[in-house]
Order: sequence, then C-alpha cells, then structure tokens
Amino acid sequence: MIGKNRSRLALALGLAVLALSPLLAGESRAAASPWWTNEHGAVRLVAASDAAGDARTLSLGIHFRMNPGWKIYWRSPGDAGFPPHPDRTGSPARPDWTGSRNLETASLSWPAPERFSVVGLETLGYSGEVVLPVDAAIARPGEALSVRARIPYLVCDDVCVPYTAELALALPAGPPISSREAALIDRFSALVPRTGADRPIRVASAAAVGGAETRALEVSLAADAPLARPDIYVEGPDGWGFGAPDYRIAEDGKTAFARIAALAPPRGGSLAGREIRFTVVDGERAAEQLLALAAARTAAPGSARAIDLSLWTVLLLAVAGGLILNLMPCVLPVLSLKLLSAVSHGGGDRGEVRGGFIASAAGIVVSFLVLASFVAGLRLAGESVGWGVQFQQPVFLAIMAVIVTLFSANLFGLFEFRLPGAVSDMAAGAGGRRVHGRMGHFLTGVFATLLATPCSAPFLGTAVSFALMRGAAEIYAVFLCLGIGLALPYLAGAAFPGIATRLPRPGRWMVTLRRGLAILLLATALWLVTVLAVQLGLWQAVAVGAALAALLAGLVLARPGAGTTRRAGRGLAGAAAAAALALAIWPGAGPGGAPAAAAHWTPFDRQAIASAVASGKVVFVDVTADWCITCQVNKALVLNKRAVSRQLTGDRVVAMVADWTRPSDEIDAYLESFGRFGIPFNAVYGPARPDGEPLPELLTEATVLEAIDRAAGAAPRIAER
Repeated sequence: MIGKNRSRLALALGLAVLALSPLLAGESRAAASPWWTNEHGAVRLVAASDAAGDARTLSLGIHFRMNPGWKIYWRSPGDAGFPPHPDRTGSPARPDWTGSRNLETASLSWPAPERFSVVGLETLGYSGEVVLPVDAAIARPGEALSVRARIPYLVCDDVCVPYTAELALALPAGPPISSREAALIDRFSALVPRTGADRPIRVASAAAVGGAETRALEVSLAADAPLARPDIYVEGPDGWGFGAPDYRIAEDGKTAFARIAALAPPRGGSLAGREIRFTVVDGERAAEQLLALAAARTAAPGSARAIDLSLWTVLLLAVAGGLILNLMPCVLPVLSLKLLSAVSHGGGDRGEVRGGFIASAAGIVVSFLVLASFVAGLRLAGESVGWGVQFQQPVFLAIMAVIVTLFSANLFGLFEFRLPGAVSDMAAGAGGRRVHGRMGHFLTGVFATLLATPCSAPFLGTAVSFALMRGAAEIYAVFLCLGIGLALPYLAGAAFPGIATRLPRPGRWMVTLRRGLAILLLATALWLVTVLAVQLGLWQAVAVGAALAALLAGLVLARPGAGTTRRAGRGLAGAAAAAALALAIWPGAGPGGAPAAAAHWTPFDRQAIASAVASGKVVFVDVTADWCITCQVNKALVLNKRAVSRQLTGDRVVAMVADWTRPSDEIDAYLESFGRFGIPFNAVYGPARPDGEPLPELLTEATVLEAIDRAAGAAPRIAER
C-alpha cells in the first residue's frame, strides 16, 4: 500500500513539474502570463482565448494594476511623463515584441484616459486598473503562438519611478475557448474611443484662434445624447501643448462649445490648416477624430479681428468708434436730451454751462468704467460676455422702459414736484428745468451710455473684440477710450460754451420742442416693450405696457393743481412702476416665441453650414436681435432691398438668421470664433470661402452682393438696383 501511494505521489509531482515547465522557462500556456510585480503595482499579458485557434487575428491585452495613488500615462501624457512603450529614440512608440513566434504584427489600442491636475500641470493617464487592448495578427493561422513583450513604463505619485516589464505568454494550437480574461479585455475595449461613423460624440468644427500665432482652439461638439461633463484631449504637432477645455453646454444638452488654450513652442506659429487629433470623452462615451483646423479668418473692412493690432492703434479706434456711436440710431433718444440741454443754456452763464457739459461727459466715462469692471469680472469668472447683452435681460428692459417713461413725462410737464433723491436730479437735468443740477447732467450721461450699448459702429467692434480677447488692463483702457469718444460732443460744448449761451433764451418755442422730444422718448419706451414681447411673451409685454400707461396716468393725477387726487396719483405711479418690474421678472413667465422671420430665412444651424457649402451652396448668416437698432437698419436699408433680397431668396443661397434677442450659448460661441462680441454680425460662406468671410457692421448692397459672389467663386458683378 505504501509503495502504491509513493508511486501516485511521484506521478502527481511529475505532472506538476510538466505543467509548470513552461512557467519555469519564462512562458505560460494559459490565457495570462505571470504577474510582473514591483512595489507600486503589477503588469501581465492576457489573452481572450486559451488557444491560438485558426483565426487571422487574436485579442490580447496588457493588464496593469497600480497601487492606490499611483498612475501610468496615456499615449499623449500631457505636461509630464511617458506612456508604456519605447521607440528608437527612447521616447514612446510601441512595445518591443522581439522574440515572439508566429506573431506578425501587434496593434495597441488606448482606452479613454483620466485627466490629472497637479500644481498647475495637466497630465493624462490611468489609475487603479487598466487593460491596453492588443490586436495580434497571426503569421500562420492554426499554429501555436508565443508572445514576448518588453514594456518600459513610468508609474507616478508624488514621485515617478521607471520600470521595464519582461512578459511572456504561450497559446497552444487548437480550437479557441473563451478565457476568464476575455470579459476583462472586452470591458476596456469598450472604452476605446470610436473612430467610425457611429461616433456617439463628434467634433463639429475646430478652428485656430489668434491669427498668425495660435493662442487657442475653438471647438464645437455634437452628441447623440445629452452631454454631462465632456472633456477634450488634443494631440497636435511636436512641441505644442494644450490645456483643459473651458466649455459651455447649449440649452439642447447635445451641443457644446469649448475654448482650449494652446501652449505654442518657443518660436510660436499657427496651427491653421494643420491636422489635430481630438479625443472627446463624456462618461463612458468616447470618440476620436482627426481634423484639419480651419484657417485663421482674415479681417474684414470695418469689422476686423483686432488680434494683430497694437494697443495704441486699438485705443485710437475706440475713440473713433465711441464718437461715431453718437450718430447711431439707438442714441437718437439721448440726442433729444442733448439738444434740450443745449438749448436750455441760451443766455446762461458760461461757467455753469461748462460745468453741465463736463458733468454729462463724466457720467459717460464713469459708466464705461463701471461697464468695464462688470465685463472684466465676468471674463475672469470664465463667463461669456458681449456688447449690449444686458438688453437680453427682461429686468434691464423693464427698468429702462420705466426710466424712459419718466423722462417723457417730465418733458410733457406732468410733474414738477420733488421726486425722491436721484430721480429728481435726473429729471431736472434731463428736462433742463435746473441748469445748475450737476447730478442731473451726470445721470444724463449715464442714460446715454445705457441706450448706446445695443448699437455697434465702425471701429467699435474691432476695439471691443481686442479688449475681450485680452486681460483686464486692456478692457479698462479700451472702454475708457470708448467713453471718451462718446463724450466728445459734451467735451466740445465744455470747451466752447459760448455756442450754447448764444442760443435764444427759452420761451414758448421750447415748450413745443419739449413735447416733440417727449413723443420720441415714448416711442423708445414702446420699442422696449416690443422687445419684452419677444423675450417674455405677448401678454406679459401687454401687461408691462399697461403698467407704464398707468404710471403716466398716475403722474397726470399727481401734477400740480390736481388737488385731492395728488396723493392717490403718487401711489398709482409707484405701484405702476413696481408692477412693470414685477411682470418683467414673473417667475412663471416662459420665453416668448421667436419673431416670425421671412420664409426664405432658416434658423441658424452651425453644423448645417459645412454640408450646405459642400453641396455648392452659399450660406449667408445674419446674427441679429430685436433690441439691436443697427441690425434693423441693415435689414431695412440693405437686406430687404430688391437686389439683395433676390439673391437671398435664390436657389444658390441659404439665408440663416441667428436670433440673439435672448441669451444663446451657441451664438455666443459662434461670435467668439470670429473674435466678435457684439452685433450686428454677418458672415458669408461658400465653396471659395468655406471658413466664412465676416462683413462690416454697417452693410451696403454692394458689400453683400460682392461677398456672395466671392464665396461662390464667381466673378464680381455690378449690383442690381
């Protein structure tokens, strides 16, 4: 019995030695190699089957396990590190498969990585556990496979330690049987970004920003399902690095717009036209895309991107833009106050006249500096901001409607009693009842600034774009010069007060003038209510209009001589003003519908532009808003004229309207892609202008028609009249 037991024990030991002999030789006949371990983790080779089979390819994987806190790097590590493979120069390329038998090629795939941010460094890699899938091409299908791999890699925590793993795996010939490691390989293979037409996320467009020297990338994303926390990893030419994206998700949830800082090599340069690899990750969804960056757009006359201009040039343009702003239609109500202020000085004291004009100029300049502080703060917080965007807020519109109505009522002479605080000074200065009311003149300047902001003028867009693409110092400098430009007529009045004092003394003729100007201001209030109708809906706008009418009625009852109704009138006026504001910010009020556009105008769709151009069409984009008076002037004098309208309604042109009356992340990002932060803005795309050609703020028929011809690649022709 003892002999039999010894024989059985010897047989078992022999079989064990036979089974372990491949391991002792450095190979394995199972679906996984032995772990190659160190104090920071381990790595091994795994296979999806226990045998080689007779297929042309076989799924393998390099399986890493890192101790808590340690990580390895992705194929593009970021600001530091290197991934697990060497090339001929000693930096990453591929694992060394020398010594393998029956292995023709091995192709490595990379699951989507994590982003690590440490002390200002951005790196990409993996922590915990990861399998790098390998597609192994078999040289002689049906025969056994022996794989050897030499894999240098870097594992990092507070310090980085380099290692070189020596791995071996042997699969015998025979029918393949799915191994325990197959599910592991499949799990990480599903995390490899897709590259085909079934990508769950797509880079819809990408452009280099910065002109001759790329400073950032502007990227738009489109997804099949709503986005949660997208990230974008950018791989560019050697020497270039890229930061984490600053992105905004649009209201539909399926579109996002990102700005990615580009860290150029020491010599600088532009990435326009260069191919860039984008990897987009959102949770377990990931996609990879190779894309040529759109060429940096060239400047258009009057609406140039101010990237390459010197600061002093831009400051001169800002002064000119502010001065021209005095002639824009949106400043017309303020011009009435300027006119009344000037004529009220007839026969007055020169020193008092000079002080009034200086106070008005100070109101303008201080308002621009306050606006600069607001803009700089928003930019520092990473928010998007543009010229005139306060007109997208119903609260602001309602407040302006109340103020304009009060100005009009004062000019009609509906109240002469002392209103509380600043409102009294404002009314006095505006109406000219008290030439010595310096605060009234100052607030008139503030009012001029507020009503000027929905307008754009030549040179103004260039100056504002320059400021918003730089830092706080440039924002303050440019906005200060804009204020000085807008205040120049007042400064001229202060320098030559005799012009105002020589005017006829106020008399009965001035009453008629005041009433005419009051009607002009009432028209402005009505316009503000129509903009509210677009933003909030018709009934809310009607209610606000009714509240303003009640405000006027209350002031009529409160005017001098109204007797016992005076106190009731005051209460009615205050209640009406409060009602206008309350209705403007009514919590249950949803946004109103977009205004009905002409049949030939289609809603703005940035992604559809490229496909339309690819089919040979010309695309004309009009970024507009109901509160933008200059936009309405462009429509009336140019876009709706016969010659231009015939082109926009023709078969070769797709006319798109981007309505910026209400806030829109998509339109914000579109304007920023051209370095623009205000409207009106128009661009023309076509086979000869695939990246778009921006047009000047003030359009002419010739400008539009010639731009359409250039985009189509046609010879210029004489505009029809």
